[in-house]
Amino acid sequence: MKIAQIQMNSQEDKAANLKVAEELITAAAEAERPELIALPEYFACLSGSPAIQHASGEPFPDGPTFRMMAGLAKRHRITIHAGSCVEKEENRFYNTTAVFGPDGRVLARYRKIHLFDVVVPGGVRYLESETVARGSEIITYSAGDFVIGCSICYDIRFPEIYRSLRDAGSDIIMIPAAFTLQTGKDHWEVLVRARAIETQTYVLATAQVGTYAGGKKACWGHTMAVDPWGQIIAQASDRVGYITARLDKSYLTEVRQSIPVANHHVIA
Repeated sequence: MKIAQIQMNSQEDKAANLKVAEELITAAAEAERPELIALPEYFACLSGSPAIQHASGEPFPDGPTFRMMAGLAKRHRITIHAGSCVEKEENRFYNTTAVFGPDGRVLARYRKIHLFDVVVPGGVRYLESETVARGSEIITYSAGDFVIGCSICYDIRFPEIYRSLRDAGSDIIMIPAAFTLQTGKDHWEVLVRARAIETQTYVLATAQVGTYAGGKKACWGHTMAVDPWGQIIAQASDRVGYITARLDKSYLTEVRQSIPVANHHVIA
């Protein structure tokens, strides 16, 4: 499977962000002919303000962003793993991944389980629970010959969810992210590669890059594709754009046969 991962620098202007997302999806689809395209976390709107994040929320699957992604998937005959955006359900909001198949139909919806509530070095506060509620379900879907597991950003620090996704048959695990600059420089690559090694899956970590919230906050970027041996097979530079990689299912089998860790767990 050939894949493309789109790295963005989303801001508070939702219309402008969606225009960039559409342009990058179209460019990648036409130039590279991938079977799957992935977007980062909060690609439609990234703000330091809970009110602005809430205002960007949409009902699933009939909100304009969801319809746009479905239309692009159908137009280009590809699967779009639409990073995440704010889903509105009555008076509740979720950080939600939506996935659309080549016919434009919904393949999956995943609501982020672990919410990022921390004060990072320097005193900057990130309290995601002020903006969204947590999800509770492990989600996988199929694209071509691959089973794909869903996670979002801060989920990466909780290996239990990745073991559950592997046990559910995942060949690829997605991590759309808006990882902070402060933590990303030390933890991003280590965690992404660790999740790939321990699950023996391909991990596609698709990120936001650069500053937002008027320059008060910053994302680490470094979108990357990692193979089931833990090697980085593609990585983005510090700019908006996309990367591509080819994923080989036979290599998954080779790695899992060489070190069959899935057969060796002794603690439930």
